[in-house]
Amino acid sequence: MITVKAPAEISKMRENGRLLASCLHEVCMHVAPGKDTEYLDQLAEGLIRKQGAIPAFKGYNGFPSTICASINAEVVHGIPSRERTLKDGDILSIDIGLVKDGFYSDMATTVPVGEISAQAQHLLQVTKNSLWQGLEQVRIGNRLSDISHAIGAFVKSEGLYVVTEYVGHGIGRELHEDPQIPNYGPPGRGPRLRSGMVFAIEPMVKLDPEPTRVLDNGWTVVTATGGLAAHFEHTVALTDAGLEILTLGGEERRSG
Repeated sequence: MITVKAPAEISKMRENGRLLASCLHEVCMHVAPGKDTEYLDQLAEGLIRKQGAIPAFKGYNGFPSTICASINAEVVHGIPSRERTLKDGDILSIDIGLVKDGFYSDMATTVPVGEISAQAQHLLQVTKNSLWQGLEQVRIGNRLSDISHAIGAFVKSEGLYVVTEYVGHGIGRELHEDPQIPNYGPPGRGPRLRSGMVFAIEPMVKLDPEPTRVLDNGWTVVTATGGLAAHFEHTVALTDAGLEILTLGGEERRSG
């Protein structure tokens, strides 16, 4: 069942989203060749706790870190480590969340490390723009699968492939709430969207059509062929005024 949030609850989530976007922006400013992902993780935890919030992922089902730091062929759930040093030409997906005043916020971005290839740049651009394609369907009266279809159809039109094994989700007093939101499928299915619904929408896109696999650490999801993958995510609310992107940082602009 989809939980509909009251305006006062969305107000708390709005503040949490603002805090989280600020933290992620600061972490991204430190992404550079030679930095290790453990450094970024410690930075993220410090920033979150400084805001009086708690890292949402650390300890969640046993996950050991504040951020998921996924490099190149890692799709999601990469575990930060001092041994994972970034190199020029890498791409790094950072998934981050916090909880404060009983409400969660969740977002992700993929950033270049130094100079990246044209193929990598295309992947990042398509993945980011597919998120915006989905967000444009978050309208009162639309069906839930209109979001999924818009993402998947756009990615396919660009010659890339969505990850089908992992999905977006509702969010609020729990990190993962109903409904699940795939990044593919036909339009016009599922419940109608209404004011008060809050979602974490997160396309994950890769270069190949093969199923992903999970590494022996039980967490990190990688592409089957070693090809690149990217991940973007926003927490959004649907209000009487329309779509509100709760985790939109002031520095972010739509591109493409």
